[in-house]
Amino acid sequence: MRQIFTVRFIRFGLVGMLGMLIDFGVTWACKEQLKVNKYIANTIGFIIAVCSNYSFNRLWTFQSTDNHIGVQFTKFVIVSLTGLGINNLLLFLLIKNTKHNFYLSKLLVTGVVVFWNYFANLIYTFR
Repeated sequence: MRQIFTVRFIRFGLVGMLGMLIDFGVTWACKEQLKVNKYIANTIGFIIAVCSNYSFNRLWTFQSTDNHIGVQFTKFVIVSLTGLGINNLLLFLLIKNTKHNFYLSKLLVTGVVVFWNYFANLIYTFR
């Protein structure tokens, strides 16, 4: 059981890194190239990453065979939206109170939200 947990967490981390690249890339493109508001750009990047993360986590990390994909995706989105709320709140607080660089703050916040997302998905979405 411990080995399964370790393998899943590593896979979740790898999927998360891919999602982070997607998230950061889309956020950067929206914010810097398209001049979208930084919080809206952050949300757009997040949404696109959520869709790819669900697919990879369902198939590879948790190897889910649940036929109720719509219900499962809805649960994944609920967990992800909660994570987005945590993400944006912490991002706002870091930028407002510490004047950290936006992308450094986003990286720090992402590290915190990873743990929320993993355990919430393990317990709620893919149980």
